[in-house]
Amino acid sequence: MSAWAPGDLVDTVDPEVRDSVAAFLAAVETDLRASVVSDDPLISEVAAHLVEAGGKRFRPMVVALGAQFGDPGRPALAPSAVLMELTHLATLYHDDVMDEAPMRRGAASANSRWTNSIAVWVGDYLLARAAQIAAGLGDDAVRLQARTLAQLVRGQLDETVGPRGGDPIRHHLRVIEDKTACLISASARFGGMFAGLPGAHVDALAAFGTSIGIAFQLSDDLLDIASDSAQSGKTPGTDLREGVPTLPVLYALAAADTGPDSRRLRELLATGPITDDALHAETLFLLRESAALKQARETVHGYASEARHHVAALPDGPARRTLEALCHYIADRTG
Repeated sequence: MSAWAPGDLVDTVDPEVRDSVAAFLAAVETDLRASVVSDDPLISEVAAHLVEAGGKRFRPMVVALGAQFGDPGRPALAPSAVLMELTHLATLYHDDVMDEAPMRRGAASANSRWTNSIAVWVGDYLLARAAQIAAGLGDDAVRLQARTLAQLVRGQLDETVGPRGGDPIRHHLRVIEDKTACLISASARFGGMFAGLPGAHVDALAAFGTSIGIAFQLSDDLLDIASDSAQSGKTPGTDLREGVPTLPVLYALAAADTGPDSRRLRELLATGPITDDALHAETLFLLRESAALKQARETVHGYASEARHHVAALPDGPARRTLEALCHYIADRTG
């Protein structure tokens, strides 16, 4: 179970669900590695780069959890999980090029190791492989994959262009829904769809995926501020150094509080990337003590609660209790 969930979630999961999901993810990992092999050795090497680096495999896990409400042994489920993970990995190759990121998952990023052009083309190759898998799963899978990819591209464009005069907070949440949550929603839909669930239950899983996907991304952003490196897996305040406008930062910038700490925090955040060590430490301290961080936590809890509401429409049993436990875990991991 530890391969797909942290220890404090393991104890709440039914052993039958635990073993089923663990076996499913092991099979998906094998299929995922096989799916990036090409006749061209360079393509194979670059495409396998992020697969070999590991990752949460959160999207395949969501496919597996959705399938627990039906027949989790159906043959279309593993390919659908692979195509979701391939789509996700393709976006990471493209994101690293756009962000000029030197590292990804503790290793040199593909763009820094092989050049931007190669990273972009291999990202496109992964999307093509995902499309091939979708074609083998039928028209419904092709349509869902195409719709999800279109939403993802819209989210990336919106993030690149910015709020365009609108509310920055609403814009930020919409970008997260389009860039991150859409893949998790599609994963949940695939899990229900290919496990033979009725339409109403498939729709409930997809809605759960959207809400938990937003909560999942927001909680990661909060961990960057509120946790130590052992909990978050990266140096605290990385987003501040890079000038990434996460939800706590946006809430702090929008705050009407005129107290000296709030004014100082807004002054620091308004400068963009905070690379000076002393200023970075001051900003991180003020942000951790701010009402903005509390407000962001409340937003995460709101989306997790929304996800639990959608889960309540699903049949009672071990699968539903597992999704409920996941909602609680994501809400509580930010404090």
